[in-house]
Amino acid sequence: QGPLVESGGGLVQSGGSLRLSCATSESIFRRSVMGWYRQVPGKDREVVASISEGGTTNYADSVKGRFTISSVSAKNTVYLQMTNLKPEDTAVYYCNARQIAGTEIYVRWGQGTQVTVSS
Repeated sequence: QGPLVESGGGLVQSGGSLRLSCATSESIFRRSVMGWYRQVPGKDREVVASISEGGTTNYADSVKGRFTISSVSAKNTVYLQMTNLKPEDTAVYYCNARQIAGTEIYVRWGQGTQVTVSS
């Protein structure tokens, strides 16, 4: 397993819900902006949502009002609660950690988890 371990993907019908989890170590979780990205074949990976260490969240316009990113520092885990899923949400979802240490920026990725939404 890598430094970011994702779980929670699967197959769901349109309108359904899924929750993705991304667990990591304390050394990575702290002072990192944690995020979720997704990618479909033939397209660039796109940001879905992010959360800072202070709890500031940002969302892609396409998921605002449907997805919620959150984190539990005691578990060094970030979540993506996805509701009212649509077929166009089908993608491989990747957890991301971006950590600034001095003048260095460290970017880490999870292995990806497939989310498939059937119509």
